Amino acid sequence: MSRAEEKKLVLVVEDEEDIQQMVCYNLLRSGWRVECATSGEDALEIFAAKHPDLILLDLMLPGLSGMEVCRRIRNGADNADVPVIMLTARGEEDDIVAGLEAGADDYVTKPFSPRVLLARVAAVLRRKGGGERMPLITAGPLTIDPNRHHAEVDGRELDLTPTEFAVLSLLASRPGWVFSRDSIIDAVRGHGYAVTPRAVDVQVFGLRRKLGAASSMIETVRGVGYRLRREGKMSMANNVDTLLVKPDTP
Repeated sequence: MSRAEEKKLVLVVEDEEDIQQMVCYNLLRSGWRVECATSGEDALEIFAAKHPDLILLDLMLPGLSGMEVCRRIRNGADNADVPVIMLTARGEEDDIVAGLEAGADDYVTKPFSPRVLLARVAAVLRRKGGGERMPLITAGPLTIDPNRHHAEVDGRELDLTPTEFAVLSLLASRPGWVFSRDSIIDAVRGHGYAVTPRAVDVQVFGLRRKLGAASSMIETVRGVGYRLRREGKMSMANNVDTLLVKPDTP
């Protein structure tokens, strides 16, 4: 684990004592700092006071639900882009999609392996924090700075979750190229991630809503996936050919 990761603070929101202890023990053992909460109300208080780098959030909590906690964090002015990984005993697609719609960046279904959970935490923090400096991406009215996790369209800043930012960056890296839903999942979450294609649709829906008048930049290619419409100037140094699907020919 890098020195940067060792300084990260993870807020664990879980009311089942044995699960909370297991999660906190493994996080501490791996070098992260940890704060714990057993209710949604406590979680929001700790979030406001401590400004964690990531939240592990159980859906089923006494009082304020995990879903509502996530919504309030996303709607707040401070640290609204903090990554949220939901912990849930529910494995149904509708519950997963509801969590993603509320603003979660990832989910882990109980029972889970501590090693899998730690890998997910590390992956989400890497996506947010980055490592080496990346070049700006420009595509038409869209400008993306991966280093500052900043995106704007026609000069207007976009308030994106980490996963929305990752999806938009991927699409903007090659305007006109079609990315399958599976390739989007592999790119933003890692190969082999168990998530449904519908979850990708949720992220794209959120992006279109936040792009506003520029929402038509993201086009649906029926039966394949999504692409960013080719228009204007575009620059990007990264090579993402291995994730691409050749675009439709006119």
